[in-house]
Amino acid sequence: MSDAGTAPDPHSHPGRASDEATEVYVRHRELLFSIVYGMLGTVADTEDVLQEAWLSWAARCRDDAARPVDHPRGYLVRVAVNQALARQEAVRRRKEAYLGPWLPEPLVTAEDASEPALRAESVSVALLVVLESLSPLERAVFVLHEVFGYAHTEIAGMLGRTPAAVRQLGHRARRHVRARRPRYRSDPEVQRRVTERFVAATTHGDLSALLELLAPDVTMWNDGGGKVPRASRRPLYGSDKVARFLVGVARGATGRGGGRFGAHYRTVNGTPSAVLTRGGELFGVMVLELTPEGDRVRAVYTVANPDKLAHVRGAEAGRNAHSDHHDHPDHPRSRP
Repeated sequence: MSDAGTAPDPHSHPGRASDEATEVYVRHRELLFSIVYGMLGTVADTEDVLQEAWLSWAARCRDDAARPVDHPRGYLVRVAVNQALARQEAVRRRKEAYLGPWLPEPLVTAEDASEPALRAESVSVALLVVLESLSPLERAVFVLHEVFGYAHTEIAGMLGRTPAAVRQLGHRARRHVRARRPRYRSDPEVQRRVTERFVAATTHGDLSALLELLAPDVTMWNDGGGKVPRASRRPLYGSDKVARFLVGVARGATGRGGGRFGAHYRTVNGTPSAVLTRGGELFGVMVLELTPEGDRVRAVYTVANPDKLAHVRGAEAGRNAHSDHHDHPDHPRSRP
């Protein structure tokens, strides 16, 4: 994953004005990240866009001849949104050349994401998959208005469009999204319990347990990017086909060696999800979407392409380092 968009180091930009510019940027970075990630669906591209936004903001703050920016957050959001739109064409070309289903790059999120910039609905895999079918402008308007609450007049100023044009874009996007994705959110505890049962049934190759958990019209997407053996190159439809595919993968992996499948649980894209391992090494991420009743799985999203696991890999490394630190016998909080 690119580290280009990491928060700038205040000490690398001496001077009071530079320090103030850095402070403003860092204050709004989470919001910028969530908006751009919602528009692009990739962490690396989002980080690159944020780096470009920072460079633009820093240059503006250094320009003594430029008029002061009255609303820094609005300025940064406008720059980031337009940089994201400019990057859409390159992202689209990569997706068209991609082998197999394309899913968003998994994003490990905080379990207590209560801030508006981190709301689960803004980054959920299910929503991001639906947003892939919108035009870049429709997607930008939907993310800004429906998720983050920007008024159509504000968005018009960001995009250089009339408010009427923005309202029309928003209407088309909203109608399309609602037709494909009903607005409900599963209880996190229920989501975790179902995910744990589902992973246990999968790793043990329990066909009957999987069939009990899967909705009859379930769909499964496997994003391996052509780099993972046995990853389906097309979506799978129906409980019988999905269950037999999962059992076949589990049994095939055991037969070929390389270690058993395992899992632990993290919040990924705002949803309690499974981080999958094989032989103790990171293998992929599985995110489930439940039916409105919460008792069946209506969609399965798995990302195993190693190129898309950089953010998860980094989060896992940080988690393990934190765990090792607190378990060290010399640490004051460690247990005897």
